[in-house]
Amino acid sequence: MANSDSQPFRYLIAGPCAAESEAQVYETAKQLFLRQKELPCPLTYFRAGVWKPRSNADDFCGAGEKAFPWLLKVQEDFGFEICVEVANTRHVDLCRNYGIRNVWIGARTSVNPFIVQEIAQSVENDNFTIMVKNPAIPDLKLWKGNIERFEKAGAKQILAIHRGFAQQQENVLRNSPMWEIPTELRIARPDLPILCDPSHICGDKQYIKQIAQIAIDYGCNGLMIETHENPTRALSDAKQQITPEELSSMLNSLIFKHLSKAPDDLLRQQRNLIRNIDAQISQLLSKRMQVVEEIARIKNEHNIPLVQPGQWNTVVQNYKQQASQDTCYQEFIDNYLNILHQYSLKKQEKR
Repeated sequence: MANSDSQPFRYLIAGPCAAESEAQVYETAKQLFLRQKELPCPLTYFRAGVWKPRSNADDFCGAGEKAFPWLLKVQEDFGFEICVEVANTRHVDLCRNYGIRNVWIGARTSVNPFIVQEIAQSVENDNFTIMVKNPAIPDLKLWKGNIERFEKAGAKQILAIHRGFAQQQENVLRNSPMWEIPTELRIARPDLPILCDPSHICGDKQYIKQIAQIAIDYGCNGLMIETHENPTRALSDAKQQITPEELSSMLNSLIFKHLSKAPDDLLRQQRNLIRNIDAQISQLLSKRMQVVEEIARIKNEHNIPLVQPGQWNTVVQNYKQQASQDTCYQEFIDNYLNILHQYSLKKQEKR
């Protein structure tokens, strides 16, 4: 589907998980170049991992510095902007030496603010575009803090990349999307482009289309997708890489969102209703907390314990009886009641 100014989708990053050989890098780039007209927007960056911090020390850890001439050849022949991952200041220096000014900070690096600060200082006022992936752990403040470090360093441009969060429980996805975290980032920083990396969220190419569509539905401004000329021969993350042909087919099957005035007109009445409902909810919650204070006073005067399980179970049952049977709403009610009880107890503790 062709892109336009009315669409929030503006960035497309593709290329192999790792630069494995000159032939592999060049052939992948060539196939992407030949399919340019089929893509929803021009390829913004050709990505390739030069250094690969693998969990297993015996796994392929990247070609290192010798991969830079391969990438520069791609840039020269196809006009693609190149981006690579950096994990320390030495990596930054090598990128600078080879004229590459587009880099991303990986999830493993993002968990360490000391290293991120050193990298930020090393690119200070040096015309770098920085792509900051979320930390492997679900910590929005840490993600925002990393972004702010590069802002203070005067980065040319900063993109946030959502690649999911490490999880202990069994799941079909490699990393948990936890969409609420990038959503909170978007609300806090509406000026910041946020991209999604479905490859690392999924860990298996069969789920990439589904996650990519969800990312677009959430308003992500672009996608970073691992693309390899022959994924079956890939030396790292073979299961989550797709061919340029598969990339084109997948992107053209997605439904892109438009920024149009018409939906605002249609939604205005409903949004006004929500605004009025929210005002009433806010007023009722305020009144509820006033009653909680009075309950706390009575408990304090008569030495009654703060926690009254029987009474709280009655409150829960009252909500459950009135609640919709929709699974999503039931989950919301459970979370809401948990927060409501915690803050009611906190308010009583202060007396």
